[in-house]
Amino acid sequence: MTRADHLLLLIAICSLPLLYAQFWQQQGTASHIQVQAGNAAPVTAPLAADRTLHVHGPLGDSVIEVSKGRARFFSSPCAGQACIHSGWLQAAGDMAACLPNRISLQIVGARPRFDTINF
Repeated sequence: MTRADHLLLLIAICSLPLLYAQFWQQQGTASHIQVQAGNAAPVTAPLAADRTLHVHGPLGDSVIEVSKGRARFFSSPCAGQACIHSGWLQAAGDMAACLPNRISLQIVGARPRFDTINF
């Protein structure tokens, strides 16, 4: 290896933490929630105000709680309760869904944390 190779390797190693901090750590500021129930149009609500939303689905009402700039499924009539166990959502791009009741909750902001998520 030549001196130029060593220098290039050193620059690459030193730039990795900077690239990590620049592109991976930034999370968008969440501004509002978007609730989708079945095939209906999505409903948006600001995260700033504390509130409780009752959203009707095929199995019954799911209750979504918004408090202190974050949101969660508080209760839902589904059997597995996976939507409730997902906990509080607060970063832009966070999402929870009650698939049996066909309701999804997403935190929306100017810059989401992820470009694409595959399940």
